[in-house]
Amino acid sequence: MAWSGDTQQDGNLTEREFLIEVEGRSVPGVYWAPKDRDCDRLVLLGHGGTAHKQIEYIQQMAFAFAQKGIATMAIDGPGHGARATQDFSAPDSFVKAWHEGGGTEGIIQDWQGALDFIESELGSRPTGWWGLSMGTMMGLPVCATEPRIKVALLGLMGTWGPNQEDLAKLAPNLNCPVRFLIQWDDEVVPRNTCLELFGLIASAKKTLHANPGAHSAVPQFENKASVEYLDKYLK
Repeated sequence: MAWSGDTQQDGNLTEREFLIEVEGRSVPGVYWAPKDRDCDRLVLLGHGGTAHKQIEYIQQMAFAFAQKGIATMAIDGPGHGARATQDFSAPDSFVKAWHEGGGTEGIIQDWQGALDFIESELGSRPTGWWGLSMGTMMGLPVCATEPRIKVALLGLMGTWGPNQEDLAKLAPNLNCPVRFLIQWDDEVVPRNTCLELFGLIASAKKTLHANPGAHSAVPQFENKASVEYLDKYLK
């Protein structure tokens, strides 16, 4: 487990990459923090399917959280980014990548390992989760099993996909505050499965935000509001 490469700076944001080993898997990650500003909170950013840890919208979220004095961290999901093993144009490639990466159990281990590394280097802090689509496939299991997660932004996912049974099983264990986003005209994840998954989440503080549009058409105001939401509850 070690930092890799030089610290990069983009305006008021610093970026450091790292590489950890988890159960024989090499897991690359990246940590962002506001430059010249103390950050006593951390948000884990889960990317979507066929994306990666440093895709533009993840970096935009890192910058938005940095403006609140919140550090962020992301890793590449199984078969994605620097862990790429699949041509996602091929049928069933996403499912294959998911299971080859250890499935839901492997995902939990990867994120816990990354959080352990960051805490060992920089100390423990109140920690939250932000992730949509595959970011929820990864994030809900992590949030439901990891007591260090205090608040979560989830959505664009239902009782659907390669770990749908795990999501349904673990959702009743999720008790932290949750904001859940749905795209009403989602052409990827069926709306009814998203509503079902939201219903299974046990948190007494959960809200559902639904907007018209396709899977990838989440309004910018929702992204902005999600930063405000995590900032409010991440104490």
